[in-house]
Amino acid sequence: MDESVTLEQAKTIAEILPVLMRRLAGPNDNLAAKLPLTQLKVCGVLFRGPRRMSGLSRELGVSLSSLTQIADRLESAGMVKRVAYGADRRVRYLQLTARGEGLIRLREDARVRRTRAVLEHLPPKLRREVVAALEAFARVCAEDGGEDVAPRSEEAAYLSELVGKANR
Repeated sequence: MDESVTLEQAKTIAEILPVLMRRLAGPNDNLAAKLPLTQLKVCGVLFRGPRRMSGLSRELGVSLSSLTQIADRLESAGMVKRVAYGADRRVRYLQLTARGEGLIRLREDARVRRTRAVLEHLPPKLRREVVAALEAFARVCAEDGGEDVAPRSEEAAYLSELVGKANR
């Protein structure tokens, strides 16, 4: 494919994605929408599961000291808590509290409802094509995304245990 065509397509996608996300996020109808963007990003990542502080700072592209300040604010708001991993008390994970998870879940549920409403305006074949194209795009982004921030296997079991305790 011509390099200039690819560049134009990249510009179009780069312009469209933020607009789509803002439109699908909807009105500021809950506390999560009122959080500063960086704090909301942290909560959004933690919605997928607890993260090591150092890995989370790399994933979000912020310094560990900045993430610590963000975590302090979120902890004061009752949105997150810090938890230790194993015997080494220096290794800290950040995890959503039940309050934080509930607020982010409300936001995500609203986003899914709005997305569904938009999809219903498309013919079924086009819906399938849109989903397939976005899945392929996400796979390529993940493959090209650099360092993997997913927890190592021994940490994964511990994280599952933490999530299970938090949901009780």
